Amino acid sequence: MMGYASLAQTDTGLHMRQYSRAFIIADAAATGNRVVFINSDIAMGDSGVRRAIVSQLTSKYPGVYTNENIAFVGTHQHSGVGGYLENLLPQITSLGYVKQTADAIISGTVLSVQKAHTSLAPGKLSFGNTTVLDANINRSPTAYLANPAAERARYQYDQDKDMTLLRFDDANGKARGLLSFFAVHGTSLYENNTLVSTDNKGMAAYLYEASVEPNAMPGNTSFIAGFSQANVGDTSPNTLGAFCESPGKPYDGQACETDHSTCGGTVQDCHGRGPGFRISDFESNRIVGEKQFQGAQKIMSGSLTAVHGTVNSVHTYITMANHSFILPNGTKVSTCPAAMGYAFAGGTTDGPGALDFIQGDNSTTPQNPFWEIVKGAVTPLPSAEQKACQYPKPILLNTGYAHVPYEWAPNSVDIQMLRVGNFVMLIVPGELTTMAGRRLREAVRAKLVSSGLLGEDAYVVIAGPANVYGHYVTTREEYGVQRYEGASTLFGPYTLEAYIDKYTSLVSFLGGGAATTPASDPAPPEQTSKAISLQTGVVFDAAPIGKKFGDVIQDVKTTGPYHVGETVIAAYVGANPRNNLRLQQTFLSVDQQISSGQWKTVKTDSHPSTIYRWARLSTVLGTSNVTVSWTIEQGTPAGTYRISYYGDYKPLIGSITSFTGTSSTFTVA
Repeated sequence: MMGYASLAQTDTGLHMRQYSRAFIIADAAATGNRVVFINSDIAMGDSGVRRAIVSQLTSKYPGVYTNENIAFVGTHQHSGVGGYLENLLPQITSLGYVKQTADAIISGTVLSVQKAHTSLAPGKLSFGNTTVLDANINRSPTAYLANPAAERARYQYDQDKDMTLLRFDDANGKARGLLSFFAVHGTSLYENNTLVSTDNKGMAAYLYEASVEPNAMPGNTSFIAGFSQANVGDTSPNTLGAFCESPGKPYDGQACETDHSTCGGTVQDCHGRGPGFRISDFESNRIVGEKQFQGAQKIMSGSLTAVHGTVNSVHTYITMANHSFILPNGTKVSTCPAAMGYAFAGGTTDGPGALDFIQGDNSTTPQNPFWEIVKGAVTPLPSAEQKACQYPKPILLNTGYAHVPYEWAPNSVDIQMLRVGNFVMLIVPGELTTMAGRRLREAVRAKLVSSGLLGEDAYVVIAGPANVYGHYVTTREEYGVQRYEGASTLFGPYTLEAYIDKYTSLVSFLGGGAATTPASDPAPPEQTSKAISLQTGVVFDAAPIGKKFGDVIQDVKTTGPYHVGETVIAAYVGANPRNNLRLQQTFLSVDQQISSGQWKTVKTDSHPSTIYRWARLSTVLGTSNVTVSWTIEQGTPAGTYRISYYGDYKPLIGSITSFTGTSSTFTVA
């Protein structure tokens, strides 16, 4: 799985499918001026996946969709599939590159853009915002406090609680969709979760789309609700704070030590708690998703500001390794080749690290001198110049100089802006912290206004991590503290200033005149063809002796009715789901009998009330079980139901074959 960098976190099933939601906006007066915003239920954008998406779309729609106007933005959830990123470092805990995963993301994304293109019609846009409380906290508050007091005094909170929303109406004023921007990490589901899901952003999207079209299946609504990420870097959905989970220790249940997020001197027991953690991990996910859903509802039903002006975009690449530029005070500075600090391995309160690494330590004396010896065996030891450039970060992984077997980290990233009238989206290749995002938004807005391109009604939002994963972006002050976010700011202490310099320099290219292209550094080099994969494919599936695929081995209760809140469970002789990902389909269905012999599917594997679990019983014999569960929601009609399982098995000889398993009927009262 992708997000927590845990080798042990391997998929065992499905809670909610990951979707791509595409939004296309074209200028009615000049339809060639258009932008594509792809809001994808993945952890982050990636250069290799984006390259394939752009290639397919430019081939299907020559001259319409281009490298410049396509933004590929991840919701940054941590409960989805892994192995699709092109660089080596994020591949390590996925056992390398997983082509099946990347192909699924690419095909689904292209399909979503095709659907958006087909449904293009005249309409209008408007935007608004609201405050969303109790959905996020700052997980590195001591780093935030390093920012100037006068700057902090301008803001009520140490994280952004504003949700901004772009509303899409058709020519008759009917709402067709929304695209919202709100900063909260996709870590409501913890590292112990092994079910593919979409975390709180995907939950919010499901709740909104279901509220508009309650009878439509997820992924098949005509109203599209996009919940995009913003300056997410130091935010957490675990709003109750971080506590020590240390049974038998004197500090068990106490708040973690503040500066380093430790319990008894180590980070392993320090865990953030979501608002529903005493009930279940999924309850926290639902609550934080619901907060965002309700915020979007409030904006959509309120007074919004009309969007006016032309549509435009600008895209370029910047080589962040050794990028020199001039600060506003006239000082010449430079970014650095990528490197990860010691605190990177300390993890966060959302997902603690391992061994003896902690957050918030920028000392040059390593916590364990052993790592000084062995780290050079993983990546090249940093030079004196690299150490000075990255100072005060103590370097653990010198990834910018690690090129074997292929690039460990990007040294070149995408810089992109989408302009929709007076509404400008900064598409960023990383995770900006709260204050870093505020500074970037403010600087670009000031440039838009001072240049005369937009008036005082200019509005700027941040969306990311997008296009390529450049890890974190902190303020210089936060970088000096070297908590997780600072240690994961790849390109050194002037990373944020470099982005501010580059984004503001490109403002002039968002004008409504003849299209011009800015100068660009080289794109990130292609790595996919070099990718290593240690993931073994499916060898074969077999049913136990005396059984066949789809046979029910644990049936539903038939002796009496089920009621709201109860969970219905059925288990089947199964097969490996990797034989067929059933894209645009489902592994399960809850069917309601509507007349004698006629059934209607009311739930699929994309509903949060259903869970699909697969378990390999014997690798040698090729046997496995599938368990399907459905927790009956409030408002479920009384009646007769059944649970169906759809699978595909791979024999030792022959082709992959589909099968179905069906439970006995049961009643809901």
